[in-house]
Amino acid sequence: MSPPSDWTQADRLIAIFEQATSILLSTPGRIGSRVDLPNEGSLMIAGDLHDHLPNYMRILAAAQLENKQNHLLLQELIHGPTLIHDCDMSWRMLARVAELLVQHPGRVHPILGNHENSQLTRVGVTKGGGNSIELFEDGVALTFGEDWERVYAAIDGFLAAMPLAVRTASGVQCTHSLPDAVLMGRFDPMILEREPTPDDRLGPDGAAYLLTWGRRFDGEQITELLRAWSIRCMVIGHIRLDGGVRRVSDSVMALASDQDDGAVLELDLSMKPDIDDMMARATPIQILPSCEPAS
Repeated sequence: MSPPSDWTQADRLIAIFEQATSILLSTPGRIGSRVDLPNEGSLMIAGDLHDHLPNYMRILAAAQLENKQNHLLLQELIHGPTLIHDCDMSWRMLARVAELLVQHPGRVHPILGNHENSQLTRVGVTKGGGNSIELFEDGVALTFGEDWERVYAAIDGFLAAMPLAVRTASGVQCTHSLPDAVLMGRFDPMILEREPTPDDRLGPDGAAYLLTWGRRFDGEQITELLRAWSIRCMVIGHIRLDGGVRRVSDSVMALASDQDDGAVLELDLSMKPDIDDMMARATPIQILPSCEPAS
């Protein structure tokens, strides 16, 4: 999919983000801050992307969204390692995904990651090259000049509309992460039943903040969350790992898609989940067919 020639026209891009925002909020199965999927078709799950365009294009081709029963889950879209004129230009990845949502409403599911949440709340976060929030803002300002604040506001609306979770009818739930085990006493698992408030997005105690930032989990905590959410297993991102996939526990696996050795997972939405089978189905992105964006 090639980017439209008028992406740098502020009014055109704002309209895309606003339409995508409306689609996110009205997606079939949207309940609070989660989306419940149907029990037929397939779901392609990507881990963190961080503006890795070649991997995104391979994942998009593999998802085969021309099949109207196929769904695609994406996360951690922004704040890549490569700067252009000392700016983070990953607003373009958001624009790609927003336009994809408009093309395939109800079947493209970007979930909120900690970097999107940090961008939305303007709380500093880094991805190797300085304060990612400031670098992202610089990229929008460089591109859109006096219109940059209008574009920035449309991006904020898009980020705020992203769900925290996507759940299959068979009991697999995808979130960007889980709360740290030692912070479970602060976490409200019912955040998935409602839209996040501004306080939910802020640390150290906000439920959306905790759900997108954790890296240390234990078995008792995972059992508690499985019971609270009435699910069988979970797929998360956020964890730094080699090889693109890791088994975190008997009911949790992690994916990363932002490196050359990244991986994705395709689920049959009609089948009951099994963590061993899911681990075996995780696919290296590099073996997926190449689909380079047109110039």
